[in-house]
Amino acid sequence: MADKPPTNMNEIIEMAEIIEAAGIDSVWVGDSLTAKPRLEPFSALSAIAARTKTIRLGTAVLLASLRHPVQLAHVATTLDLISEGRVVLGMGVGGAFNDAQRQEWKNVGVDPRKRAGRFEEAIKIFKPLTKGEPVTFEGEHFKVKDVSIKPISPQSNGVPVLVAAHGRSKLDRQYKRVLLGDGLISISDFPDEYELVLNKVSNYFDSDDSGFTKMEKSFYMTVNMGDNQEKLIEESDHFLKSYYGVNIWQERWGPWGSPEEVVARIKTYENVGAETIIVRFASYNQPAQLDLFLNQVVPNL
Repeated sequence: MADKPPTNMNEIIEMAEIIEAAGIDSVWVGDSLTAKPRLEPFSALSAIAARTKTIRLGTAVLLASLRHPVQLAHVATTLDLISEGRVVLGMGVGGAFNDAQRQEWKNVGVDPRKRAGRFEEAIKIFKPLTKGEPVTFEGEHFKVKDVSIKPISPQSNGVPVLVAAHGRSKLDRQYKRVLLGDGLISISDFPDEYELVLNKVSNYFDSDDSGFTKMEKSFYMTVNMGDNQEKLIEESDHFLKSYYGVNIWQERWGPWGSPEEVVARIKTYENVGAETIIVRFASYNQPAQLDLFLNQVVPNL
């Protein structure tokens, strides 16, 4: 199986152009500094923005706590200006599942045990800055006084933030955290767990409050499509271990199977309330997976 680093991002840009031409809503990139083999997300999305016109540009998910929120806001609003208001940032606390991930935080001077508190403070600073509001904030992790930035987001409510929350962890703090953003994003939840996330978050709104209805509700799933399930399972396992260092969530990924199975799985999440489905291919032949997705999955959704 080929997993050598790419020498350019031509394939990524070409796939983004194909996706836009097909009428798909958005394209998404991941984030990591040293733990996982990732392009720097804002640079990658800027390149995609220059070659597209309408498709939304997202992160799934951005590890906001690796950066200072003032710098993060400046980079994000610059990208949003370049793309003419097409940016949406899925953000999460991020993992510390293995030595490489724990070291990633330490490489930028962040205690991995405090990343959740740092993340929450970062959003409180980041979000108003992108709207053009001056921010004064003093917390455990960040302290800023009368800070503002330019450019600001061309979007009326600033750069949208989808906050990661997971039903499988059942931590109330993460559900309440979603209210700091404009929506939620989940990964590796089963459909009933994803429904639990939506129910938990909705409980923080009054019955006559339209805030929850307005929130974007997204789910990020990983699939691999083809005819030979044994080979699909082998490739997906290799792909995920090459990326994460370990196949963290096992049966929570998938399906590894036919396009019909993928259609059925997507619909299970839509049936419990997901509005935006983000699909990643656990395959070393990304263009072939995209072709299957556009021709055999999308028409049946």
